[in-house]
Amino acid sequence: MKFFLVPLAFITLLFSTTNAQAQSTKMDPQKSIISNAEASGNHDLLLAAVKLSDLETTLDNEGPYTVFAPSDVNFDQSTKKRVTELIRLKNKKELQTVIGYHIVPGNITASKILKALCRGKGVATFTTITGDKLTATMNGLDIVLTDKNGNQSTITKADANQCNGVIHEIDNVHSPIKA
Repeated sequence: MKFFLVPLAFITLLFSTTNAQAQSTKMDPQKSIISNAEASGNHDLLLAAVKLSDLETTLDNEGPYTVFAPSDVNFDQSTKKRVTELIRLKNKKELQTVIGYHIVPGNITASKILKALCRGKGVATFTTITGDKLTATMNGLDIVLTDKNGNQSTITKADANQCNGVIHEIDNVHSPIKA
């Protein structure tokens, strides 16, 4: 029964993504991940951390990359405080670790995630640029990502295509560093 949900999840995700993108700032697929994230107005904390961590050039030019991007409202108070402190202290190494945990090499669309879930019998893993793993599973019709510390996020908006990759908005921040 679980594997019949994957095609249904894809159709639901496709329609919810189209509707969500129509309601939010349009992303221009001709622009880079950085340019579109700046234009969205929803990722200011993430962008500040990206810029200070020296990952801006990577996400502005190279690729392809898949970014699992929490919006500003998805940073809980403790994570927001910690990231803000790292930005204030200009702690590039730790910022690179935290931000890099949301970036996977390649152009991994929702369709590719769902295909990997089918091949993996309901489980798929993706290696971030930090070398850590994010594990994808399904919870009903939602794609859920779990980090090595058990923190979970759900993809809330999928497949915002960029000239150098794709952005999936998620509802939580992942961290390879145990809190």
